[in-house]
Order: sequence, then C-alpha cells, then structure tokens
Amino acid sequence: MRAQALIAILLTAQACAPAATPAPPPSAFRLDCSRTYEALSADVLALPDIKPAPRSPGEPYRYYATPDGTLAFVFTEPGAPGHPAIIRQVAARKGGATVMENTGCPYGDRKGFDQLMSYLGGLDTR
Repeated sequence: MRAQALIAILLTAQACAPAATPAPPPSAFRLDCSRTYEALSADVLALPDIKPAPRSPGEPYRYYATPDGTLAFVFTEPGAPGHPAIIRQVAARKGGATVMENTGCPYGDRKGFDQLMSYLGGLDTR
C-alpha cells in the first residue's frame, strides 16, 4: 500500500514538472559573425543533423547540409575567394521555384567574399 502511494506521489510530481524545452531546429541557427571562424565553424558542426556533403573535386569549398537539403553551410578552404568565410544557405520558395538564400561571414578578403556570394547566388539561375 505504501509503495502504491509513493508511486502515485512520484507520478504526480513528474506530471507537474516543467516540460523540457525542445531544441530549436537547425534552420533557426543564425551566423554570429562576431565569433571567430574557428568558433563559428565548431558551432555549425555541432548542429543536429548537419552532415558533410561529398567533396567536389577541384572546388575549394566544403559543404554541410541537413538530410532534406533545406539548410546548408559552405566553408571556404585555402585557395577559395574570400577565404576564410562561412555561408549559410536556406531553401526558400520564390515565384514557384526553390532558391537558396545566402548569408555569410567574411573573415578574409571582402572582394573575394563578394565574388563567392555572387557565384553561389548564380547557381540558382542555372
């Protein structure tokens, strides 16, 4: 009888406990360009469901994306315009088409970064 009462008390206490706050989806992640390239890279790679995409031979970029492709990140590598830089790409519907909206953090040459952003923006029109 006492065991049943104790179980009832524990179940009641558990029901009254505040629910755990669910983690925000990766798409809610915003780049904080005030953080260093290394720190921000670590933040991105710690996001749930972010996986590396296969490497493209000859491209000085490394892509990471969610399995559904709605969120991706581009990390420049040595030799890339604007390196180091991190770009966040989010899939968005525009005019009946899906395009990637790009935002980024330039840590290197600004002219090279602008070239990279233009290149990535042009991929949607091909």
